[in-house]
Amino acid sequence: MEKREIGTSGIKVPPFALGGNVFGWTIDEKPSFAVLDAFVDAGLELIDTADVYSTWGTGNKGGESEAIIGNWLKRSGKRDKVILATKGGKPMGEGKKGLSRKYITQAIEDSLTRLQTDYIDLYQSHQDDMGTPLLETMETFTDLVKQGKIKAIGASNYSGARLREALSVSAENNLASYQCLQPEYNLYAREQYEKEFEPICREKRIGVISYYSLASGFLTGKYRSENDQSQSVRGQGMKKYFNARGYKILAALDKVAAEHGVTQAAIALAWTMARPGITAPIASATSVKQLLELVKSTEIELSGHEIDALNDASKYHAI
Repeated sequence: MEKREIGTSGIKVPPFALGGNVFGWTIDEKPSFAVLDAFVDAGLELIDTADVYSTWGTGNKGGESEAIIGNWLKRSGKRDKVILATKGGKPMGEGKKGLSRKYITQAIEDSLTRLQTDYIDLYQSHQDDMGTPLLETMETFTDLVKQGKIKAIGASNYSGARLREALSVSAENNLASYQCLQPEYNLYAREQYEKEFEPICREKRIGVISYYSLASGFLTGKYRSENDQSQSVRGQGMKKYFNARGYKILAALDKVAAEHGVTQAAIALAWTMARPGITAPIASATSVKQLLELVKSTEIELSGHEIDALNDASKYHAI
């Protein structure tokens, strides 16, 4: 399977990342283990999670996803078969947030404990921290890289301007540098990434690991009207997609999916993978069957005509 480098980190991964946000939320440990096993058995490697997953679940306090992945790593012995990505910086309780030296040093130790590993392949700042100097954050990451606790670093939920600033701070001070960006990007949500982030990432050779790659499930074709919103816990967020552009995107996905004999989700992911500069879109799965349908995206080669049709259906006013 094709592998793509995360920035200039030397870490190469297949072009699909498994999202760990559902572990400990919509599926518990046993089905999570099954999905993780199937993911690795399919020849895939990049698993993305965060310390804050999944604080929004009933009775949760954060760390549930990392803990499940850690238990799976211990049981399966497959640490050397995965590229493990996690994130920190979002609120995890009283006084636990941000990208200060004190907090990030502790947050990484907590993540290592939950993940039951002695290193993290890719550690990402989950959101910008305007209250901490970028120099302090990047110096802290540099020290952690030297200690072998993390191999590479990335950023999520940064503005384009702050990403450029962080890259400059690292370059000017010979410090570890962000190797990837994790932005929202999919067939529906294109404009911000393509306008604000894509030029920077292409210019600076920054990898792109996109989240909400299936628009919270809308691009699976499962949700066609407000009556469908009750199908899952994520359904209530679908209303914003029920418009002329959203339906045009679904119609294009339906057509291309039928031509390839795969799901709409697989086509939506294949479209993202085909975008120059994308390293790997993230998508989550709550069952092995669902995962295997998503994995088919890595085997699909969309024609120029099909990409054009999907681009046209999803175009926004500035394209």
